[in-house]
Amino acid sequence: MSVSVAAIDQSICAPLPVLGKDVTVPLVTGGEVTYAALDYAASAPALQRVWDDVAAYAPYYGSVHRGAGYLSQLSTDLFESSRRTVAEFLGCRDTDQVIFTRSTTDSLNLLAAAIPADCQVFVYETEHHASLLPWRDARVTYLNAPRTPGQAVEVLERALAERDPYGPALVCVTGASNVTGELWPVRELAAAAHAHGARIVLDAAQLAPHHPVDIAELDVDWVAFSGHKLYAPFGSGVLAGRADWLQDAEPYLAGGGASRKVARRTDGGVDVEWHTTAARHEAGSPNVIGVYSIASACKALTEAGFDTLVAREQRLVSEVRAGLAEVPEVRVLSLFGDDAPRVGVISFVVDGWNSSHFAAALSAEYGIGVRDGLFCAHPLVRTLLGSDLQDPGECGAPEAGPGERSLNAIRVSFGAGTPDEHVERFVRAVKELVREGAQWKYRTEDGRCVPDRGTAQV
Repeated sequence: MSVSVAAIDQSICAPLPVLGKDVTVPLVTGGEVTYAALDYAASAPALQRVWDDVAAYAPYYGSVHRGAGYLSQLSTDLFESSRRTVAEFLGCRDTDQVIFTRSTTDSLNLLAAAIPADCQVFVYETEHHASLLPWRDARVTYLNAPRTPGQAVEVLERALAERDPYGPALVCVTGASNVTGELWPVRELAAAAHAHGARIVLDAAQLAPHHPVDIAELDVDWVAFSGHKLYAPFGSGVLAGRADWLQDAEPYLAGGGASRKVARRTDGGVDVEWHTTAARHEAGSPNVIGVYSIASACKALTEAGFDTLVAREQRLVSEVRAGLAEVPEVRVLSLFGDDAPRVGVISFVVDGWNSSHFAAALSAEYGIGVRDGLFCAHPLVRTLLGSDLQDPGECGAPEAGPGERSLNAIRVSFGAGTPDEHVERFVRAVKELVREGAQWKYRTEDGRCVPDRGTAQV
């Protein structure tokens, strides 16, 4: 059976069905419009396939690992088969463990609690706070923002060459920036880390929804990601990788499920034998539905084919970047330059606009949802904006009023469920706002820029 070129092009152009694709929202200027969700980097909408799978399972919900009844046994099988699905999705090695957590942040805090006491950690200032901040009890070396992928490797190699060669070390790096969308040279960084006797953990929160992530191929020691960025609802995440440090560490949470055997001692105390499997760090009743939703999303993305998904997303990236390039007042933020490969995450500032004012106008007047602020990556955004360390600024809390300069940026992000029309509307809206200005007056309320409902249109 032959497939025509037209059929292939049509498959590339078709977004995956997601929840909320037909939701309409009111415009401050009157009427309603289909909501354009362009904040995938924060939380991607759930795939319809994932929601349907969860709905089909929900009547059969039961507590896992503890019940002899049919529903408990079914749920246990579902939970553990989900673990195998995630392992396959990540290309885990036979000896790797897959631990279910609440999020990427939770995963990296778990790993931070499991590293040896004398471990030295190396992390770039460009990281999301989820991977920048968990290492409070370790010796941390913060690396300056590189300006090329090659420089990223060079900076790491120099830092590792100067470390104590006999102690354990860990490198933490993102796979794709949550601010610029740029892909980092993960394989090369892993090779540099291992050449100097260090291990490496990959924050794949922004990478996994857009590109295949293979632990063995990338030769990283651990991978962390979140379900809510991978088109799965609910609070669930994954930490997958080497088992030794995790087996040697105290359980992340002490309680049922993590313990294999508990017995009273003659002196009145308690002896505990902890599990050495992933259960060691999964105490308590797990989020079975959240875990299943991650597995369902992994299957859906795999079956859709990353080649097709990447090709379509890159076309959208090109359209957005080309459209923004036509507006002289817009400056797109980048570490590695215009030619750097990237996922569907683009941040920018607009001359003459407070970024929160611009984002509010996109929402209120065009029904477009983007994000503004420092994106929980304060050091990186400050570096990209060229701000002083003393300049004020918080995520989503502008001090400046509409039209005044602010220490924040605008981020548009999209993925497998984004219709072409949403991207086209966004580009048109940016051009209209810059050319004609906002149609409504705005004010700051509770740290957010919002339409001033008590005033007339401008």
